[in-house]
Amino acid sequence: MEIESDIPKIPDYKLSEQQFLLTNTNLSQNERTKLINEIIETIKKDNLAPYYKYLQSEIQDFPYDEALYQEMASKNEETISELKQKIKEAENEEETELDVVSTTVKLAEYYTKIIDRKNATETFKKVLEICSGTGNKIDHLLTLARIDFFFNDFPQVAKHLDQIKNLIEKGGDWERRNRFKAYNGIYLLATRNFSEAAKLLIDSLATFTSTELCSYEQIAHYAIVAGVISLDRVDLKEKVIDSPEILSIYSSAPELEPLLNLTNSLYTCQYNYFFQYLLETYDKLLLPNKFLYKHANYFLREMRCKAYGQLLESYKSLSIKSMAQNFNITEEFLDHDLCKFIPNKKLNCTIDKVNGIIETNRPDNKNSQYHLLIKQGDNLLTKLQKYGAAVKLSGAERVV
Repeated sequence: MEIESDIPKIPDYKLSEQQFLLTNTNLSQNERTKLINEIIETIKKDNLAPYYKYLQSEIQDFPYDEALYQEMASKNEETISELKQKIKEAENEEETELDVVSTTVKLAEYYTKIIDRKNATETFKKVLEICSGTGNKIDHLLTLARIDFFFNDFPQVAKHLDQIKNLIEKGGDWERRNRFKAYNGIYLLATRNFSEAAKLLIDSLATFTSTELCSYEQIAHYAIVAGVISLDRVDLKEKVIDSPEILSIYSSAPELEPLLNLTNSLYTCQYNYFFQYLLETYDKLLLPNKFLYKHANYFLREMRCKAYGQLLESYKSLSIKSMAQNFNITEEFLDHDLCKFIPNKKLNCTIDKVNGIIETNRPDNKNSQYHLLIKQGDNLLTKLQKYGAAVKLSGAERVV
């Protein structure tokens, strides 16, 4: 369930998404012109002079008017000067430390709003030095993470999320923990850790409040993508297909229909529609998304492998012709595609080209169970040794 956040929506993530579409997708000239006009309207409305200047250097055909820039920059400087003056006055008075912090936060947030990344980052670092309270520090670090997300600087996002994690372990409240979960989930998704991302994003759906970072439909989009590629069939049914939160967005998010259809076709084994939904998802929901486009081909490949493997699990042998008909693709394409997955053991099967048969190699379950037992036993022993060491240490401290 979505709860509207009272956190300032700065920087405006929609601008970052629009910029991505301009620079990474093939738009028609009319679509491009319309998108540029929408960006300029937002820039004018909020006087985003630094971002206007930034776009001129980033996008070759971006229309730039120096007079407009100077007009917006002048308004920015007026606000910035007022805030700096208030900080100076607060610093010169006694017992006004809170005023210094609150006004410095306002300055940092204003830099963030107008998307002046350098000054916003530097000012928030000053705020972190002078402010007290774990909750406040988490809020400021989350804003810094949003700035990094805006500019797709994922290594910097990781640094800020690590700092937040340390603070949350010391005493973050429920609401901030939930926000951190969504931020971390999107970071893991953007850096192709789909398995860990799925856990956090699916968990975020019921308590999502981070509307300053993305919309509820977007977090659902990311949760389904991470889930369908990483979850086994039982968990996919329980955590995605039957999720009340996912079911509730069917009518409100028609743009997610290809992805929902893909998920259902995989689970219900309707392979004849699988490729249609997979390609629609690729074109409409992966390539136009700033966090997913770099993983679009990977997703395409892994989902094909997952569907092939799921079908082959039901058979000891299957003709290439029959399998191709199942997926509504040509035998030549299937033969070529399977040869990408078999050599690296992603599919446990072999192809008998003479007879046109695919033979599955079922792994030795007893052998795999034995190795799993050994691994789990090792993990348990390690934990017991750590626990034993901790007990001895605490005992030694009591003696002292």
